[in-house]
Amino acid sequence: MVYFTYALRTLLGLLLRRPLLGTCVIPILPDGTIALVRRRDNGLWSLPGGIVDWGEDILTAANRELEEEAGLAVVALERLVGVYSQPGRDPRFHSVCVALAVRAQGHPIAADPREILAAQGFATDQIPWDSLSHDHAQHLRDYLSGQTVVA
Repeated sequence: MVYFTYALRTLLGLLLRRPLLGTCVIPILPDGTIALVRRRDNGLWSLPGGIVDWGEDILTAANRELEEEAGLAVVALERLVGVYSQPGRDPRFHSVCVALAVRAQGHPIAADPREILAAQGFATDQIPWDSLSHDHAQHLRDYLSGQTVVA
C-alpha cells in the first residue's frame, strides 16, 4: 500500500505539476506600430497571446490568439524573440511562453470583450512601459534590441 501511494503521488506530480505552454505575439502593423491589448483581469497592457491548445502547434496558437484578442491576422512570421520560463513570469501559474514577432494586418480591436478591454497600435516611443502585464516589457525590449533569448 505504501508503494502504491508513493507511485500514485509520483505519477500525479509528473502529470499535474508541469508548466503550461503558451505563446505571446508581437504584432507589427503595416505602419510599424506594435499592437497591444488591455487585459480585463488586471487593466494592464499586454501582448496578445495565451495557452497552446491540445493538438495545436505554437504558430497556430499564435494566429488564433492574435485573432481572438486583437482581431488581427498574421501575414508572416518575422522571427522568434524568445522562450521565457521563469516561474514567476505569470502571476496565475507557471507557464513557458514562446514569444514570436509577426507581421500583422487589420485594425486592432478588442475582439473578445470578456477578456480584452481595448486594443491599440503603439509607436515604439509610446509603448506604455509602466503599464505592461506579466514579463511583456522584457519581450518587447528583447524584440527591439534584436535579441533572441532563452530566459
